Amino acid sequence: MPHRLTRQTRHLLEALLTAPTKDWYGLELMDLTKLSSGTMYPLLHRLQQDGWLAAAQEEIDPVQAGRPRRRLYRLTGSGEAAARRLLATRDPSRLSSRPTAAVRPGVAST
Repeated sequence: MPHRLTRQTRHLLEALLTAPTKDWYGLELMDLTKLSSGTMYPLLHRLQQDGWLAAAQEEIDPVQAGRPRRRLYRLTGSGEAAARRLLATRDPSRLSSRPTAAVRPGVAST
């Protein structure tokens, strides 16, 4: 289980659950969640250490691709199940299949 379920962790888990078998790379997740690299990479590392994510280097030829290899992250089976349980118990209304915009208390949504 993640050490803490912060708003940032929740956004990351929601993003990962949009395609739980997909191999994600950090910048892609940063674009989706709007989290900074200083927030994203420690979260990815912590979730990997907790067994929620598997990580591997992309299998490409960097010279041919014209860029360095990416580190790819994927929810493990137990990580996916745990993330769904955790998000459901924390806020059942947030079980959608895609990340949602944050809603501030006391502010009406349009």
